[in-house]
Parts: sequence; C-alpha cells; structure tokens
Amino acid sequence: MLVLVAPGQGAQTPGFLTPWLDLPGVEDRLRDWSAAIDLDLVHYGTNADADEIRDTAVAQPLLVAAALITARQLFPTAGDVSRLVDAAAGHSVGELTAAALTGVLSETSTMELVRRRGLAMAEAASASETGMAALLGGDMEVVLQRLKELGLTPANVNGAGQIVAAGTAEQLAALAEDKPEGTLKVVALKVAGAFHTQHMAPAVGVLELATAELKPADPHTRYVSNKDGRVVTSGTEVLARLVGQVANPVRWDLCMETFRELGVTALVEVAPGGTLTGLAKRALPGVKTLALKTPSDLDAARELITEHSSGSSGNPAT
Repeated sequence: MLVLVAPGQGAQTPGFLTPWLDLPGVEDRLRDWSAAIDLDLVHYGTNADADEIRDTAVAQPLLVAAALITARQLFPTAGDVSRLVDAAAGHSVGELTAAALTGVLSETSTMELVRRRGLAMAEAASASETGMAALLGGDMEVVLQRLKELGLTPANVNGAGQIVAAGTAEQLAALAEDKPEGTLKVVALKVAGAFHTQHMAPAVGVLELATAELKPADPHTRYVSNKDGRVVTSGTEVLARLVGQVANPVRWDLCMETFRELGVTALVEVAPGGTLTGLAKRALPGVKTLALKTPSDLDAARELITEHSSGSSGNPAT
C-alpha cells in the first residue's frame, strides 16, 4: 500500500532544483508556470540564495512546482497516480500539491492559487514580527500546556516527538529561554511568519476570493487532509479545507495515523524530500520510505512503487 506525500515550507534549499532541469521537458514546464504566475521559478530554484527562497511569496510556489515536476517523473499521467498511488497527502502548502496530484485542481490552477496564497500569507506575516520553532522530544501534554502558558499556537503537530510552535518573536524567545520540561531542544524554523495561526487570518479572506471561481473535481485517489487526518472524497470540501488551513494547525500526526489504518507499507516523498520521510521513519516503523532529492533517486523510487503499489484504482470509496 503506497502513500505519496509532499513537503511544506522550510524544505527548500538553495539550488535544489538544479539537477532536475537536466531532465527532458522540466525547464520548459517551469518556464510556462513562471510566465503564468509572474515568478521566475527557474532562477529561484537554481541560483537564488537562502534568504531569497525564504520569502513566503517565493517559497510556496517554488515548493509546489518542484513537487509536481518530480512527481510527474514517477507518475506521468493522472491515470498513473490513480492506478499506482493508494493515498496522497501534503504538509501545509504541500496540500496544494496533493490536490493537483489527485485531480482536484489542474496544475496551472494550483500554481496560480499557491502564488496567491504565498503573497497573501507574506502580507499577513509582515503585519508583525512572528515566526515558528520546532520542539523536539518531551511529553505532548506538557509541551502543549507550556505553549498555552506562553500564548503560542501548536501550529504543526507532526508526531514522532515533534511539535512546531508559532507566535510572536517575544513569545518564541520566552520559549527558547524556558523550554518545556523534557523537551530536548527548540529549533527556530526558516519561515517568515506564524503560519497556521490567527496571525494568518487576513490571508483566509484573500483565498476565499481566489477560489470562488474554481470548479474542483472530486479526488480520484484518496486525499488525506492534514486538518484532521480524514480521507476527504469531495473536491469542494478539499478546496474549503485548503482555504481554512492557512490559519489552522497542521495535524500531520493524524495523517500518519490514517496511513497506518489504511495499511501503508511504503511512503514516497516528492522533492525536496526528507522532512516527512524522517517523521515516518520514527512514527511508522516497518514502513519503507524514500525521499526524492535528486534524479538519482528516481530508479529506487520506481522499484519501491512496483513493489508496494496495490495497483488498485485508489478510489476514495474503496
């Protein structure tokens, strides 16, 4: 049973798209999307420095473009996804990738929407100095209580002993100075705002307008929502969740629980892979994992897919 996942913001690194441009058609597709959203994806994926790609308005479309490009190396058509993938999910902005791969939105519509999302969230983040930090280790209830005391939001509950807190710079400084008992360390994340909190509320209204004219299709493959780990079968509901998600916590722990309940045996993370496979290795012991980082990972991914795909339609109703 094969699960396909897409990473969220913070997974990007300078130049990570460079080796992928050597593959046939990749640069042309990226340039087409660049023209559609008025953002030079080729430049940002190859030559831009860490600060440039940390910008929310850049990072989000760059990540979705990379994920779609690399997923299509393994699954060239929608039929390939529905035949070979048993479930798909994305972390934070990766949910837009999952929506495109499961047929809810076209790739072009997805790129246009993620561009608006990135701009709206960047604007919301500029209103005050906010950020995010990962807490590693510790008892979940103890960690959550400490975050509540500081007025921080558990923006990402990732499972495998990791919770990401989000809030103001002052709140995060207080957390770093006096972390919850049992927590191993607090790591500041390379993001520009307190995503998935009330600080992003202004972006919700922007996305509601941006999606008003879209006509989503129902997913052809199980779509696991990071709002609550549920398998969502309605395209309209998927779209509504994508809008509300920017101001609500990501429950990746619940997604992984659903993967387990579905009987997952293998998990492939599209580029820039690594973060979600790391969580799966700790939370889903015995599940084979593979992160796409460069084209050299593709052959191993194909072997894993051949070995673990059920070959079913992936229909959400099955």
